[in-house]
Amino acid sequence: MRFSEILREATKHSWELSLHHPFVQGIVRGDLPLSTFKNYIMQDIYYLKHYGKVHAFAAAHADDFSVAAKLADKARRTAQAELTVHQEHAKLLHITDEDIKNFKPAPTAYAYTSHMYRAALSGSLAQIVASMLPCYWLYADIGLKNKEAKPKEKIYENWIQTYASDWFQESTQEMIDLLDTLASEASNAEKEKIKQQFILSKEYELAFWEMAYSFETWLSEREHTKTTV
Repeated sequence: MRFSEILREATKHSWELSLHHPFVQGIVRGDLPLSTFKNYIMQDIYYLKHYGKVHAFAAAHADDFSVAAKLADKARRTAQAELTVHQEHAKLLHITDEDIKNFKPAPTAYAYTSHMYRAALSGSLAQIVASMLPCYWLYADIGLKNKEAKPKEKIYENWIQTYASDWFQESTQEMIDLLDTLASEASNAEKEKIKQQFILSKEYELAFWEMAYSFETWLSEREHTKTTV
């Protein structure tokens, strides 16, 4: 069994919850409120900026220059492609410069990116790749499983097709293969650390859907709202 298959098995329950989360299914059906999707896009733009930087950390950790070059290029291509899509979404969702200026990441978005930075600053290359992989892999699964979906909102169909596309599927497989290669050279103790990085990131992926769906805010903001109503 490939190490990546072991990781999928270890996160099987979380994976199923992610695929069937109301946020994802609302996109597939096309009935997710656009205000909820706008909230997600704002948080995801923040996430992607840091996700790209973590790719750069991974590239710097690679001893093999071909791996370093591939990771650096993947950072550029993935960030460029996804941010282009998000910019298009921003126009359609009427996200203004003022919205961006006043944006504040929700606790989960902040914690998820902080988790990856921790892997980048204190972990091995394999641990960094493991912390990044669930984002690739889950979105690729969602795109592949729902590529025939025709949601009523065109913006949702575009979102699905982005992750169903050949370039994203191939990019995901490259990351899976890279982690398998790195894990094949790792000790059992290191494999356990790699596994924990993957599991934590997968849990944050599930939490990210819930964060967007529930309009998660910081506790002090919720308490402030209660006292001013």
